[in-house]
Amino acid sequence: MRLDGVLFFPVTPFDTDGSVNGQALAAHVAKGVAAGAGGVFAACGTGEFNALSLDEYATVVSTSVAAASGHAPVLSGAGGSLPFAQSCARAAAEAGADGLLLMPPYLVTAPATGLVDYVRQVAAVTDLPIIVYQRGTARFTPTAAVALTELPSVIGFKDGLGDFDLLQRIILRVREATDRDFTFFNGLPTAELTVPAYRGLGVPLYSSAVFAFAPEIALAFYKAVTGGDEVLVQRLLTSFYLPLVELRDLVPGYAVSLVKAGVRLRGLDAGSVRAPLVDATPEHVAALERIIATGLELAG
Repeated sequence: MRLDGVLFFPVTPFDTDGSVNGQALAAHVAKGVAAGAGGVFAACGTGEFNALSLDEYATVVSTSVAAASGHAPVLSGAGGSLPFAQSCARAAAEAGADGLLLMPPYLVTAPATGLVDYVRQVAAVTDLPIIVYQRGTARFTPTAAVALTELPSVIGFKDGLGDFDLLQRIILRVREATDRDFTFFNGLPTAELTVPAYRGLGVPLYSSAVFAFAPEIALAFYKAVTGGDEVLVQRLLTSFYLPLVELRDLVPGYAVSLVKAGVRLRGLDAGSVRAPLVDATPEHVAALERIIATGLELAG
């Protein structure tokens, strides 16, 4: 499995009774794949992995796999307590997922050796390829990252810390230690804002929450940044991504809530977010609508 292009992190739509809205999810994923997603990451952070039961998780993954119809690889989240992460791994395999994004263990702070063992024990219950997500309490050392490459099913490393000194040292040590095709990618919230910096480290791949509600803007940015159109890159960063990030930072959890609001603004009823997240206020939704309009105008 080789990931390329813009990586799509769909939301998980909920019905008015709070249940997973499978029909809306299928439409959401199918639309993203048709728009040109390079990969679908279902039931991950943007998809409110933290709020799903195991049965709901399995539904989200199987629905996403069916909607993608083999046109893009589908990876799903796993994480939390070790038994739950292992259960997710098994459920994802049964649902037909192509791989896993292994997120941090629940809350605990652990040494890097313990994090490697966590990854090892999840990998032991599945043959699915695994991308390890460095974020929050899951902070790897260069030595620990090298140890990850010794696990055959671990194929990549997603960085959500933004510690460029640490990431550079990890990349150098991993490249020195193995000639495997090991993928690194930018997993910061609203990753496009830091794409130029990550590309400077030799990490061109990134996740795009914006793709979930405005694929036209996400693709325009991707084409500009990969095609060397620095003028458009700067215009989109300044007039779309920067205001979006400033709005996102007003309320904790808006990295998900605003994406869901954006999906609703673009015509798909994705429902509300689940507690402890809160929906965007009407004032903030109106601001988001203006930001999207500006982005669409810039994207042409």
